[in-house]
Amino acid sequence: MTRIPRDPTQRPGKGAGKKNGRAAKTAPAAEKETIIHGAVPPRDVLMRFIAENPQQASKREIAKAFGLKGEARVELKALLRSLEEDGLVEKKRKSLVRPGALPPVTVLDITIRDIDGELIGRPAEWLDDDGVAPAVLIKQSAVGKAKGKAPVGGLGDRVLAKIFPSKDRGGPAYTARIIKILDKRKDAVLGVFRATPGGGGRLMPIDKRGEEVLVDPDFTGDAQDGDLVEVHLARLGRYGLPRAQVQNVIGSVASEKAISMIAIHAHGIPYVFSERVLKEAEAARPATMEHREDWRSLPLITIDPADAKDHDDAVYAEPDPSPDNPGGVIVTVAIADVSWYVQPKSALDLEALKRGNSVYFPDRVVPMLPERISNDLCSLKEGVDRPALAVRMRFSKEGRKAGHTFHRIMMRSAAKLSYNQAQAAIDGAPDEKTGPILETILKPLWEAYRILTRGRDRRQPLELNMPERKIILKPDGTVDRVFVPERLDAHKLIEEMMIQANVAAAETLEQKQQALIYRVHDQPSLAKQETLREFLATLDISLVKGGNMRSNHFNGVLSTAEGKPYETMVNEMVLRSQSQAIYSPENIGHFGLNLMKYAHFTSPIRRYADLVVHRALVTALGLGAGGTTPQEEGTLDDVAAEISTFERRAMAAERDTIDRLIAHHLNGRVGEEFDGRVSGVTRAGLFVTLPAYGADGFIPISTLGRDYYIYDEAHQALSGEKSGLGYRLGDPVRVKLEEAVPLAGALRFEMLSEGRKMPTATRSFHKAGRRERPGAGKRPGTRAPRGRR
Repeated sequence: MTRIPRDPTQRPGKGAGKKNGRAAKTAPAAEKETIIHGAVPPRDVLMRFIAENPQQASKREIAKAFGLKGEARVELKALLRSLEEDGLVEKKRKSLVRPGALPPVTVLDITIRDIDGELIGRPAEWLDDDGVAPAVLIKQSAVGKAKGKAPVGGLGDRVLAKIFPSKDRGGPAYTARIIKILDKRKDAVLGVFRATPGGGGRLMPIDKRGEEVLVDPDFTGDAQDGDLVEVHLARLGRYGLPRAQVQNVIGSVASEKAISMIAIHAHGIPYVFSERVLKEAEAARPATMEHREDWRSLPLITIDPADAKDHDDAVYAEPDPSPDNPGGVIVTVAIADVSWYVQPKSALDLEALKRGNSVYFPDRVVPMLPERISNDLCSLKEGVDRPALAVRMRFSKEGRKAGHTFHRIMMRSAAKLSYNQAQAAIDGAPDEKTGPILETILKPLWEAYRILTRGRDRRQPLELNMPERKIILKPDGTVDRVFVPERLDAHKLIEEMMIQANVAAAETLEQKQQALIYRVHDQPSLAKQETLREFLATLDISLVKGGNMRSNHFNGVLSTAEGKPYETMVNEMVLRSQSQAIYSPENIGHFGLNLMKYAHFTSPIRRYADLVVHRALVTALGLGAGGTTPQEEGTLDDVAAEISTFERRAMAAERDTIDRLIAHHLNGRVGEEFDGRVSGVTRAGLFVTLPAYGADGFIPISTLGRDYYIYDEAHQALSGEKSGLGYRLGDPVRVKLEEAVPLAGALRFEMLSEGRKMPTATRSFHKAGRRERPGAGKRPGTRAPRGRR
């Protein structure tokens, strides 16, 4: 069955139906100006009406809605038959529906939370042969005009739900109100085991909304006091606490292994491959030369982190011999051919889509694909034949791309290098491996990078200076140190070559009119621009006005702040003004990279989006097996929304793990003083970052002093009304650690630094923000994660 992608540029009209999704008595209000009452509507109008009234759109009801009589009804019947023959609608009982549409009442399994903490469910049974069940956003409060209070569901629950079309184009296609909880979760529950005298114990929840569970003496297994354990609920009585049986002891809550497992469970990240998936992976055999060019003599090399276990990209560069391109260069990027092994609708494919991406923690990786695929058959190992999809790009000496071609190849990596190893060779310290290839491979790569840099400088992507910290663990899994890795030219070289390969993929697929998933990044909203503009004005920095904002406008701001005491503060505020990068089958360009066409192509081992693009290229260029199917093309809108959600889920899990890890590390240093920096200002208090640890903590406004504080959004400051002293975003401060809550990843500080004199308030009370009394305000949640390119 073919599913038709939603067209977000053509939104369903309002007023198309009765309450709770019953059939409409009149045509959609938004369409009344474009259709004639009594005349058969155009195909697209009719299809939107059917989509808006799932399983409530019979021929009779459609005719009534559009006022059709006599010959018009005969014409309508013929049009509906044509839509059915084209696969655009299908008949269920007496009503017509769009293929893949959910019925108005559906059984859902609640599987994950999104980045905002909202529950996401999927149909318990999904029979469409494309295998992609639509996501449904669970509304815990009543949706529409439902009477009474809706039951409250949780992760793992199976529920009967009322389905509504979503009005949010950026999220799931449906929202739902829970009618009834059919079955409480029976899968593993995570918590900390606390032993009780006489045997047995209690399971302390790691979720703030969780509840304690009793563990009887016969069901504690090998659990010791303080262990993080997985349990299965054994019996749910009508009264008292639920009871459980320990199934798996993960380890002490002091270890990082346990901390990352908390994040895996808290965010619902799949981390165990089924037997079916593993068997399919083990059954895979090395790729053949069918539909491939033999590039095994081309000395492509991989450059990755020293601890990388999979290698999905290899590079090579050489001078362009064409007389039409003097001083130009040819850059070749080869990417592991995952599409050869992970075929559409296979068990491997469905599992990869369910995960969306690999998730990286300090001590482990939760891979998108089993190791047999990711670390073996698809990894571009040194000296081993491996299938790849390669793009050969020609650049002028000014860094302008003159053309590119894609090839399905068999390659053999000439060398596996780390970033530091390659950089050291270029800097004059080659080793036994890099010495022999310095002149022939490494120096041409660096020359190509210099040429690409000219194009990048001309393009002027957003150049934020936000160094990311890395955590090094001890053998026991606890924190050894936190540091900022040096950003080498070797990193930038690989990054720029991957960006250009991604651009080439998007350009080729557009030229071939092949459906794909883009990586898009919208420009900042006008509201965010204005907030940033007001803030910058307090520093005497200007930001141009208008809707045609470009990345170089922000770069001018960042350049002005460079070297100033407020440099970090300005970078933070510019970052916060940016939109979230997402995946979409509709192209709006990539604002941050300042690119009109951009798609993720270079990491199919760890990102499902890249696998989709690989398949699209195989189909568009006729490169053999493993291409996109028509059914898959029809689901791209849903797939893009899903993998965008899963990406945010991974980012949140990674961030939460680091927060918990740092909280564990500092738990024994409560009462000590630290140097920090104000990283967030809210009506409830201040967020403070410890630069030496990359840790964020909170200072409630009630502990700042006995003054009344005014929140000034424009200055990003809290100002004492009487003293005129306060704190502003970016201020260096001295704090004392008052509390560390490791399982929650939370730190609470006491301010030791006296506030500085704040600028005289020139705004009215209402514009500056409401006056805050000590203890007023509610502690906010953690900040949204940063976007990824």
